[in-house]
Amino acid sequence: MSLAQAPGDRILVVGGAGFVGSNLVRRLRRESGAEIVIVDNLLSANRTDVLELPGVRFVEASIADDAILDEVGVEFDTVFHLATYHGNQSSIADPLADHENNTLTTLKLFDRLWRSDRLLKVVYAAAGCTVAQKTYDEPRPTAEDDPVSLHFDSPYQISKVVGEMYANYYHARRGLPVVSARFQNVYGPWEILGAGRWRGTPETVWRNVTPTFVYRALKGLPLRLDSEGLATRDFIFVDDIVRGLIRCAAAGVPGEAYNLASGVETSIAELAATINANVDEPAPVTLAPRRGWDHSGRRFGSTEKARDQLGFAALVPVAEGIRQTVDWTRRHLEMIDHSIERHQDRLAETLAGAATA
Repeated sequence: MSLAQAPGDRILVVGGAGFVGSNLVRRLRRESGAEIVIVDNLLSANRTDVLELPGVRFVEASIADDAILDEVGVEFDTVFHLATYHGNQSSIADPLADHENNTLTTLKLFDRLWRSDRLLKVVYAAAGCTVAQKTYDEPRPTAEDDPVSLHFDSPYQISKVVGEMYANYYHARRGLPVVSARFQNVYGPWEILGAGRWRGTPETVWRNVTPTFVYRALKGLPLRLDSEGLATRDFIFVDDIVRGLIRCAAAGVPGEAYNLASGVETSIAELAATINANVDEPAPVTLAPRRGWDHSGRRFGSTEKARDQLGFAALVPVAEGIRQTVDWTRRHLEMIDHSIERHQDRLAETLAGAATA
């Protein structure tokens, strides 16, 4: 897909040092001549080569800082707002930190951007888990206009749906051309375990299920299947998410939300088996009960609206995406080991405290 029609000559990527953001910036620099400004406080990201790419300016700060908002300004064609407080468990441990780095960043950014006369599109990274029904029965694909519950599993989910509410408010009342891109379970290269600063929980290291399982399988460590592996997710490869974000910028209707989804339901047990099929020696698998806070059960996203209005469809099947992710992780094990090792003392203290509680 050509980037000729989007997203403009000057782009702001908030959270551009992170997993999805760095992949997006790499593609934008590879396929367009746009000037890119990254604002990221490196709370959940490491410094990588993306920050040194030609045409990229990196500002290490929170977008919620008024001085940074003044410095960066609003003269952009497109803004991708990908910053968040990663993730569910860390937000449960510290709801105030989630508010500061998730809700407040969105509100302050939107309140500044609506004043721009240049802005063509703002793409906000929303979360499909905020809308999905909580069931272990046969699920139906979650559509963009499904009702939203008032009962959430984490402050992270609350912040994400509040972000969509602010997107709708600023579009309706201030004319902000904002589109919500609802992520499903994104995976792929450059999701680095242990990235960023310690955030109070072991999930600082053991982030999402896919990079955790891939790393542990390559190391021969057990794969823990919560909910006995019966829970399902809509896994979407990061290259597809990047294409979807760009399509949201090019063709998304302001005030609308779009699922960036594969539309395929994959169980955690199936994910583990696929990963084990791509390593030399399959890792042992252990079954565990459902996590007390997590009621998500089985879920996957509807793809119809994004296909019809954006021309977007996920192209990379899970088997191929996992193969590429395993290959990338194998090549970058030393870097990932170093990222994890920075947290070993605090990780050990936290796990010891949990064992004696």
